[in-house]
Amino acid sequence: MFEVTSAWKSAFPEAHAGVLVIHDVVNPAHHPELEKHKTEIEEQLRAQFSGQDRAAMSAHSILQAYNAYYKRFKKSYHVQLQLESIVWKEKSIPSVSALVQAMFMAEVKNMLLTAGHDLDVLQLPLTLDVSKGTESYQLMRGDEQVLKADDMMISDKVGIISNIIYGPDKRTQITSDTRNVVFTVYAPSGIHEQAVMSHLKDIQKYVMVFAPQSQVELLNVYG
Repeated sequence: MFEVTSAWKSAFPEAHAGVLVIHDVVNPAHHPELEKHKTEIEEQLRAQFSGQDRAAMSAHSILQAYNAYYKRFKKSYHVQLQLESIVWKEKSIPSVSALVQAMFMAEVKNMLLTAGHDLDVLQLPLTLDVSKGTESYQLMRGDEQVLKADDMMISDKVGIISNIIYGPDKRTQITSDTRNVVFTVYAPSGIHEQAVMSHLKDIQKYVMVFAPQSQVELLNVYG
C-alpha cells in the first residue's frame, strides 16, 4: 500500500512519513461532539502559547523543523500561521466536513503537516519520493502546478497526490461520499518518530468520535 524510494531515504535520512488508513468512515458536514473537541484544542493552544511572541513560538522544536525545511524554498510554514491566528487573533479551526476537520484539529494541535485523501479514488500503491521539479498536478483549487525540485512528494499510479510545498491534489480529495480514507504526514528532520505516531492516533481518535464503527487498516511511520 505504501512504498518509500531509495532516493527519498538518501535525500532525507532523518525524516519520517506517517500513514493512517481507515475503512468504513462517514463524513457528516457537522458533528456537535467533534465541535467540543475542537474548542478544547483551541483553548489548550491559547494556554500553551500564552504570553509568547512569534520568536518564542518559532522556537518550538517541531515548528523549527518545518521552518528550516520551508526556508529552503523561500516559503513560510502555513500551519504556524494558522496556529498564530488561533492563539493571538481568537480565530477558530475551520468547521468543515468531519473527516477534514478531524485532520485540521490534529494538524494544529500537533503542528504536523497532514493531507487527507479518498482511498477509493487512489490507484495503489502510494509512493514517497523526491521531486525532480518537472512533475505537475492539479491543486485543490483547480490550478495546474509544477513542483519545485527536491521536495518530498507522494504519488499513486495515476500521479502526484501531495507534496510539502504546494499541498494535496484535487483528484483524490475527501468528499461527502468518502467511506475509506487515508491520511499522510510529512515530518522533516528534527521531528521524532513518536511524535508522528501520536499525531496519527489523535486523528484516529477524532474520527472515532463521529464514526465509531470505522476500522484502522494501516497505522505506520516510515523513515
